[in-house]
This record gives sequence, C-alpha cells and structure tokens, in this order.
Amino acid sequence: MTQNQTLGTIVVAQFLCTSIWFAGNAVIDQWVSCFGFSDQALSQLTSGVQFGFIMGTLSYALLNLTDKYSPSRVFFISAVLAALCNISLIVLPPTLGGFTLLRFGVGFFLAGIYPVGMKIAADYFKTGLGQSLGFLVGALVIGTALPHLLRGAWLALPWQAVIGTTSGLCLFGGLWIGLAVPDGPYRTGVQKIILSKTFEIFRDKQFRTAAIGYFGHMWELYTFWALVPAMLHWYQNLHSETTLPMNLPLLSFGIIAVGAVACFVAGKLSNRIPSETIAYVSLFGSALCCLLSPLLFDVDSFGLFYSYLLIWGMLVIADSPMFSTLVAQNAPTHLKGSALTIVNCIGFSLTIVSIQVMSHLNHVLTLPILAIGPVLGLAIHLRSKSPSRR
Repeated sequence: MTQNQTLGTIVVAQFLCTSIWFAGNAVIDQWVSCFGFSDQALSQLTSGVQFGFIMGTLSYALLNLTDKYSPSRVFFISAVLAALCNISLIVLPPTLGGFTLLRFGVGFFLAGIYPVGMKIAADYFKTGLGQSLGFLVGALVIGTALPHLLRGAWLALPWQAVIGTTSGLCLFGGLWIGLAVPDGPYRTGVQKIILSKTFEIFRDKQFRTAAIGYFGHMWELYTFWALVPAMLHWYQNLHSETTLPMNLPLLSFGIIAVGAVACFVAGKLSNRIPSETIAYVSLFGSALCCLLSPLLFDVDSFGLFYSYLLIWGMLVIADSPMFSTLVAQNAPTHLKGSALTIVNCIGFSLTIVSIQVMSHLNHVLTLPILAIGPVLGLAIHLRSKSPSRR
C-alpha cells in the first residue's frame, strides 16, 4: 500500500468511526418525545460524550498507550468498544441516566480513534503533515455531521436506525484500520510507561503556545456545533414569516459539513503557507464571527444569515488540523501520541464548560461568549512573538 493509499484508508476509517460522535444530538428530538426526557437532555448527553472523551484521553495519555502499543491495534479495539456502547442504546432500557452513561462510554473510546488516527498519520508523514491532518480532521467533520444528514434525508427514520447505522460504520472503520494499516515507518515506541513524561512536554514554550491556541479553538468549536440547530431555530422564531428552504437537520448538516472543505483547503495551503499562519488567521476569523453573530439575527434575509453560518462553520474548524500539526511538530518524537492525546483531553475539558455555560444562558446575545477562547489564544500567541519575550 502506498503512502497516499494509507492516508486514504485512515481518512475514511476516521470518518466512519466518528459518525457516532453526534449521533445522539441528531435524534434527541425523538428521545425527548418518546421517553419524556427534560429540556436539559441535549446538554447532558452532549456533555456525557465530551466528559467520556476527556476521561478516555486522560487514561490513554497517562498510560502512553499509543506510544507503547501499536496505534492501529489501539484504534481497532477502541472502535469495537465504542460501537458496542453506541448500539447498546437500542438494547438497554431508555433512561436519561443510562443513555448518558452509554454516551460517556462512546466518548471514552473515541479517545482511541480521533487522536490515535492523527498519531498514525504522524507516523507515516514527516513532511506534509499539515495536509494529512487537514484530511483527517475533515473526515471528523463529515463524520460529525453525518447523523444530521441521515435525519434530514429521511425525517421519518426512527432513531434506532441512526444509532444502528453509525454503530455499524464505526465497527467497519475500526476493522479496516486494524487489518490494512500497519505501524508507520516513523513510529518510535517507549519501552516503559512513565506517567510524569506526559506532562513534561508543556515545559517547551513553542509546544505550550500551540497547545493554548488549540484550547482557545476548542472553547468555541463543539459548542458552536451543538448550537447550530438552536441558532437556526432562534432565527426562525425571530422571523416567523421566513420559509426555510429545507428542514433543520439538513441545514445543520450543511453548516457543520462545510468545515470539511475548510480543513482540506487549509491542509493544502499548509504546503506553501506556515501552519501557524493559517491557524491564527482562522482563529481570528472565528473570533470575529462570534462577536458579530448577534447582529446577524436581525438581518431579514435567511440566505444572508445562512451564508454567515457557513463562513463561521469553515473558520471554526480550519485551524484545528493546523494546531494539531503544531502540537505534533513541537512534541518529543517518542511522546508524540501522548502529546496529541493529552492536548485533546484538556481541550475537550473546556468544551464541557463552554457547552454548560451556553446551555444555561441559551440566548442569541450570549453567543459572543464563544469568542473568549479564540481571543485568549490569539493574545498568548502575540505575546510569545513579542521581541521582549524572545
């Protein structure tokens, strides 16, 4: 298998496996109507997945699993266990607590899929890593948006079909990686698990600055994705005379999925433009979108409003593969997998705070709060570039 074929396999497998990430969000309306879940069910279930991912990434990183063991094997086992947690939603009694626990399990084992997929790519590409991660994060974006597409294309589709389909896709993606992708030529493993080593990487200034930029990006990203259907609903309530061109799930799919295009373009551009430049320009653009967003809800044109959300949907994710590239490039070679994992862990911890804050405020005028992360990330970056700091 050539290097490009290997990358294609990783990208497709990443897409298939991450389709379970927001599967619950796509069918939450059916769960609420069928099982009488509360209005806070969306934030609770979303936070359950995110918290599971945090605990998973922390566990994987502290144990140095992706550096000690074959990343492809870790990916395969994690995909199987994540699929089992997801499909169990159909089998077990439908309680909000039980569903939250299962979604926690999905998030926990996604820690062996998303960052491990990036680790596998990093083991195959010393040059062109930005482009490779651009494709990988783009696959994550499409996978995240897929459940919305399934619901939007077939409004009568029962939630069991969405959960079952995404579980099957996850299982297949894991099998494909396990069978078709051996360890990369640039992989170096560790002979002994040393817990303290995972945190020593933050002593490096360049690594720390890249990580903080990623954290600022994460404060905004998943909360934006979670709020996309709500923002469309808010606009519809403010402009009751507006007729939407298609149903909300399909509109939501478009806003999230367009981010994949931004990731692909950012990855391509990284061959000619420094990843750092692309990352911080995108971070600046998404910060502006956050700050200006309340004004757009007053615009009496759904086409203009939706176009704005599409632009936001691109800028909010275009910096993700670039920050991951910077993290991987500035981490010690033998701890690259753990570095990617622990940075993901901290970043996703911030998403829970952001999601909970926005779920309680739940208003158009509070959207600029999402700019806090990007603005802080930009400020730390500029401070690190100051001549007095060199």
